[in-house]
Amino acid sequence: MAFYDEMAVMALEMITEFGQPVTIRAVTVGEYDPDTGTAPETIAEQTAQGILLDFTGQDFQNNSLIKVGDKKLKIAAQGLEWVPNLLNKVIVQGRTWSIVPPLKEINPSGTPILYELQVRS
Repeated sequence: MAFYDEMAVMALEMITEFGQPVTIRAVTVGEYDPDTGTAPETIAEQTAQGILLDFTGQDFQNNSLIKVGDKKLKIAAQGLEWVPNLLNKVIVQGRTWSIVPPLKEINPSGTPILYELQVRS
């Protein structure tokens, strides 16, 4: 096993031990049906392991896009079915959060280890 593959496994183990389950929800809207006046939605969910953190004062100084109430969510990349994106929602402790830019991927040598998301409810 390569070094960064081992780091991805270790990140998952640590976040599983000290974090909590997080649901990532992807909603895909189908083609509009004029007969019913609706567009069908397909919902896909996956469970990830994550740690929900507050932003620090330093974060607010360096990034003016952070609003009061925003949180930082770190998700282990190992074992995910798909990569989270800005159109997904995350559910943590029964609360639904939207993902706002930036969405960072910690990816040394092409091996995803961790995703860092800014989330807003």
